[in-house]
Amino acid sequence: MAVTLVPPLTTLRQFDTCRLLPSRFADVEDSVLAPLADNDAHLRDLFELDNATNARLRTQNGGPSTGAGTGISVDELVFGVPNFRIINAAYTYAHPQGSRFNDGRRGAWYCAFDAETALAEVSFHKTVEYAEIGRFDDSVQYQCMLADFTASFHDLRGQPRYDACLAPDSYVASQTLAEQLLDGGSLGVLYPSVRRAGGTNLACFRPALVGNARKGAAYRLTWRGAPDPIIEIL
Repeated sequence: MAVTLVPPLTTLRQFDTCRLLPSRFADVEDSVLAPLADNDAHLRDLFELDNATNARLRTQNGGPSTGAGTGISVDELVFGVPNFRIINAAYTYAHPQGSRFNDGRRGAWYCAFDAETALAEVSFHKTVEYAEIGRFDDSVQYQCMLADFTASFHDLRGQPRYDACLAPDSYVASQTLAEQLLDGGSLGVLYPSVRRAGGTNLACFRPALVGNARKGAAYRLTWRGAPDPIIEIL
């Protein structure tokens, strides 16, 4: 389904948004390239080399080597601020199939306005994974990464024309919209949570806008034979 309309812009000033990461990633504040770098300048060079290699592979496979939607360049990444590697990882290591507002070539910083919504989102996706193997028996720890945002984002809240972008079982329309918005220089998308009624999420397209990233509370989610996890604050 093609999406051709552009959502309205909302100027957002939101503090303490919550992004949940598996604790093993948040506790080690490094990308897979970091152990190869002697300093920040060297790490920038490695990111640049990695980006160039990815562009080459896309060209060899018949895809475009430059332009919007083909990935993220080193010029967009952030360096020298607290947790910058965690921020950059959100954009450089996208899920191969993408997520709601990004494809597999470029990630985004997804967060919720409150921890309850972030927990609902994470719980849903982990439960889907366990349902696929028919086993609800696991315990996972998550670290909340707090961040502040002050910018104008395209807003899907209260916009029924974009209902297809909020489909619970398809990212086709939402990824199409995201690509169009990126082409137009969008900073990101505000949207109602699909997994928790009344919750609000943000998909931020630009690393530089993830402000004051820092650790918040930690949580343990435990599945004991049922789809709904037991949630504990650590």
